[in-house]
Amino acid sequence: MTHPSPWRTTVLTLFPEMFPGPLGVSLAGRALASGLWQIEARDIRASATDRHRSVDDTPAGGGPGMVLRADVLAAAIDAAEIGPERPRLLMSPRGRPLTQARVVELAQGPGPLIVCGRFEGIDQRVIDARGLEEVSIGDYVLSGGEIAAMALIDACVRLLPGVMGKEASGTEESFSDGLLEYPQYTRPQLFEGVPIPEILTSGDHAKVAAWRRAQSEALTAARRPDLWAQIPPKTPNRPGRQKTPKNKTDG
Repeated sequence: MTHPSPWRTTVLTLFPEMFPGPLGVSLAGRALASGLWQIEARDIRASATDRHRSVDDTPAGGGPGMVLRADVLAAAIDAAEIGPERPRLLMSPRGRPLTQARVVELAQGPGPLIVCGRFEGIDQRVIDARGLEEVSIGDYVLSGGEIAAMALIDACVRLLPGVMGKEASGTEESFSDGLLEYPQYTRPQLFEGVPIPEILTSGDHAKVAAWRRAQSEALTAARRPDLWAQIPPKTPNRPGRQKTPKNKTDG
């Protein structure tokens, strides 16, 4: 189901001045200026109740750092008045990995509320009480959820109708069909003694498509065996499946 325009995202953060940031330039920025999507950055501190605008406290049970309080964040979520049709996301390194399939779902919806955590994390009770879906953009830790939120928003915005120049641009890329993208080339025809692959200048579109598919399959099998293992065989000549070594981790 296609969402009504414009697509909208609401970001809860301790640093609203960080937005739109990089989202205000290039494709996303032009689309934002033309009204194809909207962003609202709301300050979590606005929901604090004491004169110091406190939003955190020490972790129950002891330990380093501070934890974002459940009452303050719950009040900030409630004040945003997000309808039940809009997903409520929490950017978190312990969340489910963000995939292109999930990005497509989010882009086709009305737009999410995104909570950006800070400190050592946020009180589990507000995650449960407000139904926050924890989302991760990778197996590493950032200082806060703002950069992760920008990555998610950018991935969604570029899929919105009218944002990209050519419809094919959004489909012939890494992860669009479960494969990594094939190598790209452009002029000059000869660079430091290395020519553009002859098949790409042959004018035979069928052969070009087949070459690109084979390249995507080979790259995926070599670099992302986890993705390759999820793709059912389609052709007899595809690269052999590779087993991931037990001691290997993806970079």
